[in-house]
Amino acid sequence: MDNIDLMVLRAARDWRAQGHRVLLATVVGTWGSSPRPVGAMMALRGDGRAVGSVSGGCIEDDLIRRYTSASPHASWTDGPATERVRYGVSADEAHRFGLPCGGTLELILEFTLCAAGLDELVGRLDSGELVQRKVRLTDGVATLHHAALPDALRCDATSLVNTLGPGYRMLLIGAGALAEYVATMALFNGFAVTVCDPRAESLGTWSVAGANRSELMPDDAVAAFRPDARCCVLALSHDPKLDDLALLEALRSPAFYVGAIGSRRNNRLRRERLMTHFGETEASLAALRGPIGIYIGSKTPAEIAVSVMAEILAVKNGVSVPADAQVAAGKQLHERAVA
Repeated sequence: MDNIDLMVLRAARDWRAQGHRVLLATVVGTWGSSPRPVGAMMALRGDGRAVGSVSGGCIEDDLIRRYTSASPHASWTDGPATERVRYGVSADEAHRFGLPCGGTLELILEFTLCAAGLDELVGRLDSGELVQRKVRLTDGVATLHHAALPDALRCDATSLVNTLGPGYRMLLIGAGALAEYVATMALFNGFAVTVCDPRAESLGTWSVAGANRSELMPDDAVAAFRPDARCCVLALSHDPKLDDLALLEALRSPAFYVGAIGSRRNNRLRRERLMTHFGETEASLAALRGPIGIYIGSKTPAEIAVSVMAEILAVKNGVSVPADAQVAAGKQLHERAVA
């Protein structure tokens, strides 16, 4: 699922926990051109605040106009628990709502979201589980089931079935200043973040709200984290006693990104240690990234975090980072240029 859709569910969960009324809109059908795909979601609070999108903006404006306190709608109180709406049936309506080429969009609107159910759903997604959410359209009751494989959204006259997750997750080894900047950026990009540091004095000063904390030894933390193909593991402690075993554990997992901070020399020494003392080979360490990041001449922890997060997002999105854009090669090119 898209990170933005997970952000929508988190917002809906938080708003319901705070006592707000919340509408959840899900795209269940498109015909012709459509700005957003089937499965895209938007959470709309009763006061007009919204997260996510189901179109390019005009349909969101119409939903806000029709279903918020500025223009109360019966469905919030004594109407049906769900509603099926369609936009763009006629050419005039498609033009009005900004749907290109006469496109048509169909939505399911849920008005009776269960706070406990949303909390369970987000918790299971954040833990890396693939979850099937089935909504009974007659009364809005939603049930959650473990899913073994991804599946396309299905919607008929009686139910909406959407397989969600797993969400993207990040495990950071070392609770230093760089980790705080990386965690902040990762949370902003929809990752669920866990920071691990067995050193009480380091973890005790951690200040990023929204990140989980672990005091386990890093290799145990990686095992407990159970990385999947939507996970990344970053060693940021600069301490081989913490980083090395965690990296070895992460490299045995399906994590899409495993990397460590450090200079070119330190990363070379790390590879030598892992091969000398743990029997690793160049082949078994092929997935280990380091020095991590895209070369932007970064010096401060904040700038380094930008570099690191850019590389992670590129890998996540299937973008190949050119060799001369990576930190090691980029530094060499820069040094030659200024020599």
